[in-house]
Amino acid sequence: MENKETGYPIKEYKVPVKRYCRTLDLRDDAELIAEYRRRHAKENIWKEVVDGIKEVGILDMDIYIRGTRLMMILEVPADLDLEAAMERLATLPRQQEWEDFMSVFQQSAPGASSAEKWQPMERVFHLYD
Repeated sequence: MENKETGYPIKEYKVPVKRYCRTLDLRDDAELIAEYRRRHAKENIWKEVVDGIKEVGILDMDIYIRGTRLMMILEVPADLDLEAAMERLATLPRQQEWEDFMSVFQQSAPGASSAEKWQPMERVFHLYD
């Protein structure tokens, strides 16, 4: 079984890929964090949200948690304009509704889009070959 101790498998792609890492903080409330986790369980994610993520060209997305800190990893084709993709994603069915649905858990401005909430992280180390 995959978990934080044994690691998580990654996909292989037939196209060049780049990775983006973004972060967001949750409100410091154990009950809210538990509910945030529940709403992100595979059986609870809205199909339109998953479809929209794929439709704009995102190949894979993971969200990791430690305490109140979330980290999102996006894998996209190397030639994808992520800013344009995120702008388009915000216009697709139920996307903003999902963002509003999640905002009760997040430290973010009301009505913020996913791109506004999730802030880019800077890589400070890479194991270069």
